[in-house]
Amino acid sequence: MKKSIFLLVLSISGMCGSFAQKKENGTVYIDHPAINMVAEFIKASVSGEEAKIASFLTDDFKSYNGTSTVFNDKGTAKAAFVKNTMRYPKELDYFSIETLPGAYADAVEYKKDNKDGEVWVQDWSLLKGVHKATGVKMNSATHRLYKLTKDYKIKTIINYSNAVILNEVGSSFANRTNGKIYNHHENINTIRKSMYAFEKADIDKALSFFSDDATFSDINMEAGKSLSKTEIKVVWKKFLDDYEIQSIDMVGYPDYLEYEMDNGREVLSWWKYNLIRKSDKKTLVIPMHFSDSFDADGKITAEMAYFSDSLMAKNK
Repeated sequence: MKKSIFLLVLSISGMCGSFAQKKENGTVYIDHPAINMVAEFIKASVSGEEAKIASFLTDDFKSYNGTSTVFNDKGTAKAAFVKNTMRYPKELDYFSIETLPGAYADAVEYKKDNKDGEVWVQDWSLLKGVHKATGVKMNSATHRLYKLTKDYKIKTIINYSNAVILNEVGSSFANRTNGKIYNHHENINTIRKSMYAFEKADIDKALSFFSDDATFSDINMEAGKSLSKTEIKVVWKKFLDDYEIQSIDMVGYPDYLEYEMDNGREVLSWWKYNLIRKSDKKTLVIPMHFSDSFDADGKITAEMAYFSDSLMAKNK
């Protein structure tokens, strides 16, 4: 037994020793001429100085998409890269590239397999702008790796960025539909039934058209906040205690939007609340707009109300 314990301790000690081993493979710099060179390259890219952009790059320069799924990607050569880089200042208003808050560039000089004395610079940036043709706003985090020669020419760039925004720009050049709009639909009927039940102070029936986990928000609430079905029942009861509903009148007609993307289902409706405030008998006419989300079973899962709090408090 003693021998087994000794061997176990010896084995664990060996494992800890192997985990604790470290071996240097170069130096990381926070200040370095290569970092300065990359910063100047970015300035030229933002200002759209084509010749200057090209002057920072080696003749055999290649850029790569770090998130590409292309097998054995050959990269983009110098001329094509410069041409693509020039598109940003030409096609974007308010174009800028800023250091990501809390980040800073690093320069790394590796020892192993670095006989040519090359330097890697890595940075984290925010690319900002508004696409002139489509109005798409860009505010995209980007990570880039730059390999520079010992003479501080950029030989390689590997770019990691979110392609979703650029895809949106590309998609925005063509008109396309995203579902259907109905002016008569069972979900529109549901909204009317719920609204007129509320008009008659039948809160339980009005809420019966909502799912158990439905959420309720309005434009006057803090962004991101919502109420549950139980909580809104209290709010609605207080409303009926404070106001007499003379009538709730539909304005125009509701629209039911059945989206292709994400299978969204939304009824938009407009109303006029004709109220008498019980405390002072003041007559109020309040415009209301509702956006109600539906599930596949025809239950309302979320409601967003748009109305003016100041009108509700008018002459109070």
